[in-house]
Amino acid sequence: MQTKVLIVGAGAIGAFYGALLAKAGANVAVVCRSDYEVVKSQGYQINSDVLGQWGFHPEQIVTRAKEYQGQADYVILCSKITPDVNRAELIKDALHAGTSIVLIQNGIEVEQELASAFPGNELISGLAFICSNRTAPGVIHHLAYGKLTLGNFPHGCSEKTRHLINLFAQSGIECIGMDDIVTGRWIKCVWNAPFNPLSVLAGGLPTKAILDTQEPLIRGIMQEVCQIAAACGHPLPDDIIDININNTHAMPPYKTSMLLDFERGNVMETEVILGNTLRAAERESVDAPRIKTLYALMKLIELSNQNSRGMTM
Repeated sequence: MQTKVLIVGAGAIGAFYGALLAKAGANVAVVCRSDYEVVKSQGYQINSDVLGQWGFHPEQIVTRAKEYQGQADYVILCSKITPDVNRAELIKDALHAGTSIVLIQNGIEVEQELASAFPGNELISGLAFICSNRTAPGVIHHLAYGKLTLGNFPHGCSEKTRHLINLFAQSGIECIGMDDIVTGRWIKCVWNAPFNPLSVLAGGLPTKAILDTQEPLIRGIMQEVCQIAAACGHPLPDDIIDININNTHAMPPYKTSMLLDFERGNVMETEVILGNTLRAAERESVDAPRIKTLYALMKLIELSNQNSRGMTM
């Protein structure tokens, strides 16, 4: 029986992974808002520096989850996590008793909100290690990487999660299961915590330029993330900082997702990447002065953006 998937948030990440699942034989539909007219008429164009070029024509293209026809085996949520987005509202109308919720989203401690909202649905937490940008309506440029890590929240890796892992693996990317996906989130935070905010604060510099000039600062931020993770019961590998540094040196010059949001005037993921990390540090009595400073500076950037749009706090 064909696996049915609904992608909610079909941008640079959601459209790319949806296209891969379609290549693996899944029936893939998308909730698409800003690019709806273009995608409805011509589908997506995927331009991958790793996997080549191909077109992706979703089985259904809708603007809201309630418009989806059928019963999805997986609802995959790929939207940004920002204070103005109610994630439960985005997906609730597409959920049935057998639907698994999959989060492919950034951030620390982001699962409990949906676990509490939908206690009867399996929750799969996912981490994407990828360089991918939306370059035009319906056009996705995949620059590098693409590895996915999936696991059940709060722990484990079910048969249904394994099935989704196998689908992604068939599509040509690496996808692995992880019994402790919460630790996996801390591993990803080691990279996100320095590079996402610094790309904004540095006025748009790509990741390589930041690393080439400020490696000691980046290592210090990464070390603070490791200390917080350990205090939360999720010690990270001893070589995790060196791995992240080496991988960043090797990747092409890349604009982070936070920088792209800043340049487009969108709300940034400051809270789930930095705010939640800092709150975890405070809860566990871990001193994190670099992360605290980054968070404060990013809140000033957000305030400046709001004021420039004529908004008030």
